[in-house]
Amino acid sequence: MSASVKYGRKKPLPPSPNPLFLQWLTEWRDKAAEKGKRTQFVYQKAINTLRKYPLPLRNGKEAKILQNFGDGICKMLDEKLAQYYLEHGPDAPIHCLSTSNSTEQPKLKRRSSSKRSGNFSDVPAVSMTDNLEDDQRENVGPCSSKRSKMADKKLREYVPQKRSGGYAVLLTLYQDSKNPHGRGFMTKPELQREAQPLCEKSLTLPDPGCKYTAWSSVSTLVQKGLVIKTNNPARYSLTEKGVELAMKLEKGEEGLDTAVVARVPLETVDLTEDEEDADNQRLPAVSGSWTNTNNSSGESSTNTELGAFGSGVSLPMEDSQESQSSTGCEVVPFLHRPEFIFKPGEFNIVLCVDFIETTGGASGRKQELVAELKKNGVYFDIRKLHVGDFLWIAQEKLQYIPGQLRAPQPRELVLDYVVERKRMDDLCGSIIDGRFREQKFRLKRCGLKKPVYLIEDHGAVQHLSIPESTLQQAIVNTQVVDGFFIKRTKDVRESAAYLTIMTRYLQSLYLTKKLLSCTKEEDSKFDRVCSPSADSSILLTFGEFNEGAMKNKAQTVKEVFARQLMQISGISGEKASAILEKYSTPASLLKAYNECTTLTDQEKMLSCIKCGKLQRNLGPALSKTVAQLYCTDGPLC
Repeated sequence: MSASVKYGRKKPLPPSPNPLFLQWLTEWRDKAAEKGKRTQFVYQKAINTLRKYPLPLRNGKEAKILQNFGDGICKMLDEKLAQYYLEHGPDAPIHCLSTSNSTEQPKLKRRSSSKRSGNFSDVPAVSMTDNLEDDQRENVGPCSSKRSKMADKKLREYVPQKRSGGYAVLLTLYQDSKNPHGRGFMTKPELQREAQPLCEKSLTLPDPGCKYTAWSSVSTLVQKGLVIKTNNPARYSLTEKGVELAMKLEKGEEGLDTAVVARVPLETVDLTEDEEDADNQRLPAVSGSWTNTNNSSGESSTNTELGAFGSGVSLPMEDSQESQSSTGCEVVPFLHRPEFIFKPGEFNIVLCVDFIETTGGASGRKQELVAELKKNGVYFDIRKLHVGDFLWIAQEKLQYIPGQLRAPQPRELVLDYVVERKRMDDLCGSIIDGRFREQKFRLKRCGLKKPVYLIEDHGAVQHLSIPESTLQQAIVNTQVVDGFFIKRTKDVRESAAYLTIMTRYLQSLYLTKKLLSCTKEEDSKFDRVCSPSADSSILLTFGEFNEGAMKNKAQTVKEVFARQLMQISGISGEKASAILEKYSTPASLLKAYNECTTLTDQEKMLSCIKCGKLQRNLGPALSKTVAQLYCTDGPLC
């Protein structure tokens, strides 16, 4: 039997002062969705931003100050606005929808809840029963009982169980969307950290005997159209449907059909319950009005754990002046809320060795380094590193619980030291095939502040493909121009001795420090470099670092453009960055070249760009080379 559907009352949203722009963006989004284009998500982000903006906009150019409004969308709005004025006259209203626009829409049945959509009153909505009638006309085959079951299934609304993973994720994203200083999305580590107090199960660790965590419910939210997942690393944001459901969950409205709510699992004995409770107590307080209902003393335990920092660490932002000038608003210091904290004595300093450094090589040459480290009594871990050959981590000390089925995964933070080892023959080969420049570029962008190049002598340099003077010059440029620390060693034994000394030095340096975690996203918001005498240090998590340093991960246009520029002889990473500050994409550079009147102006356009710490000019020679590359039709001579 079909169950009756009850609809609760919904508080009407305030009308948007820019309904015409919202209508056009919605049309573009729907067209992109019909064609299966990913630009639908771009339009959706712009729609979410425009709904929150309380002031009227006169043209698309003014919308450029809003988040998720780029040059393309603003240009499309201006073109559409010009066409609108051409059809309706220059004095046509744009901050209210005319009745003629609404009458042009096809007349379809609406259910009572469609009257409540304040921003999209002009967009028709088809009721559930209308869709059901169409389906019944098309699907004549199934019997009436089967069709009634299908109707019941369509009339049900998905509602996540209270304090489940989906419930916590929806409320956390909704709370973030109401933040006026929010970015409009959250990354996976941020979402897991903020949503954990609202979820009964762990979002990161599975239960014993199960391979799934509470985070697995996010895929259901994406399939139901409640959450949008974009970018790499993933960014999560709410859809219109997700915002409506989150509002109902927050206000606790009744009248929702909860037939699709996930069933509560049977009560089982959790051998890791104590461990999960301890992890939840270590989580910092969540900003806003959320509280952990499972632990009444959660606030006091958090403050005790954070010590002198309270509920967060207030840090100055790196680009505070730029953001203040661009937005015109007062800059608020960034409040860092660590996911977890290591107190002195709760972690071990471990040397991580890339597995490439221990496998392969003629006659077991690479095994000699491992043997030397073992002989020196260095505790190290062999794993896959996406950048660098050696680095050091702060690994959590774990206390095994009697009767526990398996050992928990220790949490890890990366120290700001990474070592790239190069033998002289390997250095010669990497310079020839271009790996040397690319590795330096990736080391600079990996997020670790103190990269080291370990140059190891090997045999006679005179027999290599590159002259010795060229190799020595490349080493000097790496230290002076690129800012890397250079360490020269004679052989493998001396390299192992250097790694041993560095390990013991870092163990003594971080022995009495308190370590706070941060993500790659947070690392770009403030300067986390601390003096050696500081009592605490903010470090990246190993998972964030290694995932962000992947060589073949999805890259932005700006990153690909930088790598393209660095293929030109004479353009280093600093010079490429200087060009990118003024022309972030090839399209912007080509546009600037097209605006030049003569060929001489094109060749001199980049010559005055300041590069490096000394702010020297790029120079006419490199400027001419770049101009020839991008402005020459056909092959270069």
